[in-house]
Amino acid sequence: MNFIQQLHAAERLNDSLLCVGLDPEPSKFPGAWKGDPGRIFDFCSAIVDATKDLVIAFKPQIAYFHAHSAEPQLERLMAHIKRVAPNVPVILDAKRGDIGSTAEQYAREAFVRYQADAVTLSPFMGFDTIEPYLRYPDRGAILLCRTSNPGGSDWQNQRLADVPGQPRLYEHLAALAQTEWNRNGQLGLVVGATFPGEIARVRELAPTLPLLIPGVGAQGGDAEATVKAGWRPAAPIIVSSSRAVLYAGSEGEDFAAAARRVALQTRELLNTARK
Repeated sequence: MNFIQQLHAAERLNDSLLCVGLDPEPSKFPGAWKGDPGRIFDFCSAIVDATKDLVIAFKPQIAYFHAHSAEPQLERLMAHIKRVAPNVPVILDAKRGDIGSTAEQYAREAFVRYQADAVTLSPFMGFDTIEPYLRYPDRGAILLCRTSNPGGSDWQNQRLADVPGQPRLYEHLAALAQTEWNRNGQLGLVVGATFPGEIARVRELAPTLPLLIPGVGAQGGDAEATVKAGWRPAAPIIVSSSRAVLYAGSEGEDFAAAARRVALQTRELLNTARK
């Protein structure tokens, strides 16, 4: 299956729209693991094992591994997910954005070294930053479109005077991703949960693309508003929650069990809005 087919299959199999983001911070690890970057794989694999039947996807954030020279642990984690949750796609959250041979190497890093099913990309430099990833026809490329951070409005919400209708930058990008950029049906878009009205606008412009929606949980995004704005039966949404799941446990509580409890609650909240 290609990435889009994997998403649909995982949504049905696990009855879920929830994506668990894997953003390991050793300073927040439990007990004797606290502060030990050598335990990144152990921590993340325990979260995966506890939640693998509750999610539509997993999303490791590459910086949390690179910052601790934990790339080998990320490779082990990706292989572990493929082994214990073969029906759950893995999105490498890397936000790459470069051209030419450099983009080719980043694509190889994501899809060959780490065996990711999809990768997040920054499209600021144009289509030639995206094209090398589309040479892997079964993999996905998810473009930053309308992000949840306050500073996203500095660029994404500005109008384009020389484009007919003067759309905002994020609107123009959504339209391109739905049409001429989406040559092999591989593209998706990142839209923050903190802007449900703009999720609805992106969905209007890109009715068939999967939407990766971070910001539910610790960042304050509203789960019900997110689902109502973005989910359609033929177009999956991937609602990401990271810190709220990873660090759900209280002192003395089993962290993996706590992560499962919060993941289950979040999945049910999303499903209630969907149904």
